[in-house]
Amino acid sequence: MIEPASARRLWQALEPIHSSVYFAPEPQEALTAIGLKGFWMGYVASRAAAMGPVSAPVVQATFANFHPSLISRALPDAWERADPATVLAARLDGATRALRRLLGAALADADRDLLGEQLLDALERADPLGRPLFAAHLALARPTNPVGLLWHAATVFREHRGDGHVAALTAEGVTGVDAHVLAVGRGVTDRPTQQGARRWSDEEWDSAAAGLRRRGLLEADGRLTEHGRDLVLRIETITDRRSAAALEPYRDALPAALVAAEALARTVVAAGAVPFPNPMGYARPSWLAA
Repeated sequence: MIEPASARRLWQALEPIHSSVYFAPEPQEALTAIGLKGFWMGYVASRAAAMGPVSAPVVQATFANFHPSLISRALPDAWERADPATVLAARLDGATRALRRLLGAALADADRDLLGEQLLDALERADPLGRPLFAAHLALARPTNPVGLLWHAATVFREHRGDGHVAALTAEGVTGVDAHVLAVGRGVTDRPTQQGARRWSDEEWDSAAAGLRRRGLLEADGRLTEHGRDLVLRIETITDRRSAAALEPYRDALPAALVAAEALARTVVAAGAVPFPNPMGYARPSWLAA
């Protein structure tokens, strides 16, 4: 069986490939060109579009850790400006152009198959139960362009892990804003980054921190207690274990996939496409040189 640590390592390697869509200029330019207004409307609509013209409450539930007002400002207005199919096409176009620029000659033909078709073939066999964003993105047509295919596969895998992470958080009674406070307490990000990007007010943040302190999870200075570290470790372990189960059909390909994906991640990060700290709470892995 695939070790949970290997599933985490693959996510760490593929996350910069996916997340370049949020920080590179090309995706935002593509979404603006179809009529979406501002970064957050583009973000919300383009990530949700795989589910169709869904309402703000559906997206609030699936995205999980954004302030509801951020979502409701984007939807349903975005669907009046561009239908989901148009939004998806623009997102893919922008992501593809960004990765072409970022990766250049670093993407080999073998990587495209290993991290594209083979990974998606494995994920096609995963159980989609309780994973709405994963299921929606998996159901999209595979891009014919190899660079777009790489980004799409990274996105499908990322949403699979994300859905599982949300399930693990909710099972432990951790709310959306709680998750950010815990991430800051772990030291993987900072409060200005998380609060600014997810739009929770000072009052909401401080109330969540107070609740976590009452549960014995947070110290007065905002760091995790021993109990808090145990909780976070349990959530991450469950997330990784369930992610590993989905990769079981990919077992033989995984060693080579990790080598290939990590090389691409180094190239993307070296190009400045993913900032640290970042609002995803994605900490720099030890194998990713500063």
